[in-house]
Amino acid sequence: MKVAALDLGTNTFLCLIADVSKNGIETVYQDLVQTVRLGQGLIQSNAFHPDALERARNTLVDFKKQIDAEKVERVLAMATSAARDASNGEELLKIGEALGIPIEIIPGQVEAQLTYRGAIVGHKTENKKTLVIDVGGGSTELILGQRDKILFKRSLDIGAVRLTEKLISEQPVSFTESKVLLDFIQTSTADSLSNIINLGVDQVIASAGTPTSLAAIELGGFDEKKVDGFKFSLEKMKSWQNIFGSTSIEEKRNRYGLGGRADIIYVGVSILISVLEGLPLKEMTVSTKGVRYGVAMEILSR
Repeated sequence: MKVAALDLGTNTFLCLIADVSKNGIETVYQDLVQTVRLGQGLIQSNAFHPDALERARNTLVDFKKQIDAEKVERVLAMATSAARDASNGEELLKIGEALGIPIEIIPGQVEAQLTYRGAIVGHKTENKKTLVIDVGGGSTELILGQRDKILFKRSLDIGAVRLTEKLISEQPVSFTESKVLLDFIQTSTADSLSNIINLGVDQVIASAGTPTSLAAIELGGFDEKKVDGFKFSLEKMKSWQNIFGSTSIEEKRNRYGLGGRADIIYVGVSILISVLEGLPLKEMTVSTKGVRYGVAMEILSR
């Protein structure tokens, strides 16, 4: 079955067009990504900003053109943290309805499950207890699984956009704000990491824009085949944290090609580091997959 699976996140919208079967993702035709920043100002206003909704509409119009061109059989979009928090979340649903793109606003626990299901695609998990960490714009998902069984899942309100808007007022980042941020992340993740350690963990897979952007910088450009499976040590992550904390947004944008992620990359990396520091493992593997792959399989199961 040819499907279009959309992940409408707080910072980024993604659209996967692929053939799916009971064996998984068979053929990928399009894997589209646009920085939308749907969560713009959400922490202050508790509502979608009109500009954010306009960017969302324009992006979904572009996605719909590709969906129609590919003659997709079924379409499903799932909206995550920002849509859960917005008092006017129905405005996003109206945009989807007008375009013929059904949108569901999913709870954090469902997002976590879809993230795990998608992120492990193409990775050798065998019988290993695998922790998937997905740093989104509004939330971070921590999911521990073994084969197809979910052992632990938690959606935490510590996304890169959310914490940047809440705790970081300038970049380069001051020592004071850096300490407040790191303490906040550590406190927010402590209970989850304690549970994960008690259950046991053999490997860590990191998905979403923060780890894939870092891998692309290391590789000198984004090559999906090279980024997927790229490994980062805790030491290397900390070196990037220092670089991003001591540079301006413009420097990060121009020197490292981070585009719409330049202002939130410091927080994103800090979340990844905090998780690794709380575990006995000191290395993570990058996955280019994620929620959209889980949504594609969800379409098939329905």
